Amino acid sequence: MKFLKNFFKVVVVLFGLLIAVLYITDTDYLIKAVRTIYMRGYTTAFLDDYKKFDNRTIEIGTPQPWENHKNYNSVKETETLSKANKDWGTIAYVIIKNDSIWFENYYDGYTANSKSNSFSMAKSYVSGLMGKAIMEGYIKSEDQPVCDFLPEFCDGLASKMTVGNLSTMSSGTNWDEAYYSPLSITTRAYFDDDLAKVMNGLEVVTEPGKAFKYASGDTQMLAMVIEKATGKKLYDYFEESFWKPLGSENQTLWQVDSDDHDLVKAYCCIASNAKDFARFGKLYKDNGKWNGKQILDSAFVAKSLTPKFDPIYGYGWWLKKHNGKDFAMMRGHLGQYVIVQPEDNVIIVRLGHQKSPDAGIGAYTSDISLYIDEAYEMMNAAKN
Repeated sequence: MKFLKNFFKVVVVLFGLLIAVLYITDTDYLIKAVRTIYMRGYTTAFLDDYKKFDNRTIEIGTPQPWENHKNYNSVKETETLSKANKDWGTIAYVIIKNDSIWFENYYDGYTANSKSNSFSMAKSYVSGLMGKAIMEGYIKSEDQPVCDFLPEFCDGLASKMTVGNLSTMSSGTNWDEAYYSPLSITTRAYFDDDLAKVMNGLEVVTEPGKAFKYASGDTQMLAMVIEKATGKKLYDYFEESFWKPLGSENQTLWQVDSDDHDLVKAYCCIASNAKDFARFGKLYKDNGKWNGKQILDSAFVAKSLTPKFDPIYGYGWWLKKHNGKDFAMMRGHLGQYVIVQPEDNVIIVRLGHQKSPDAGIGAYTSDISLYIDEAYEMMNAAKN
């Protein structure tokens, strides 16, 4: 009995020392990571983890439900799609044709209105908010220096960094996009309760505006720029600029670093559903117009969907040529997609727990082509 008491005393002391070391080395964010992710059996963020963080609620305006297509759910999933949905844990698969719901299905207990984490699909929204801020005169142009808004980035190479560089992932910072390393800045940003402090510690190590390097930190800095430029919290600006005007049917949540610091995790973490996510795809498909009103400048939308420094990325949107067609995508960790093909007037949304085996940061995984191919096979079957 005495041995057990001494043993537990040692354990308590060692645990206390570990906690002290984490705070001394400024890695105490790992406590939250362990509690939120690792102790739940995950090795990275997961679809419902938003429930474990502080969030801000984005309210709806006047809902504008999608109409059902005349061929709504008239064709079953292909065997290939059904297998992929099962193997990769799809929770929502939706095909929108001519602005009507052509097909929809939900899995694993999720429904049409269930929330799940968008992850990096949020980057497309933030880039759109940059375009909105330029349109409304808060930001002069995409060429305005970041230094005008964030004084921490006014020296050396950082002084050359522009707002547009942040949207096109060409900032030149030393951000390391590593999802599975507990000590990476990506992990720190996800769990740290003072995200601005993390961002202000970045360094610009190569000349901005020269090359594409996927970096969530670029979008986070862009959000901080937009907040400084507009004088509005990003979640409020998002609500008034897009969520309400686009007729979203459900409240959504956007994670913040903490209630105290109240900075949105802008590179990720909008929790919503497939059909409300699809609205932003429709806005870009229609050149920034919604119900006849110009919500975003059409020239900005066209520029967003044109390759900048890399053939697969524009301004906050992924670009892919497939089967002779040009597709634009909102794209998030674990396989969250809003895929748009403007000429065919098609939007494909897939949300789920995982994607096909990873091909590396920024590279396209095979599941994307599969979700496109099977959607077109289903639509073609309806014509015969």
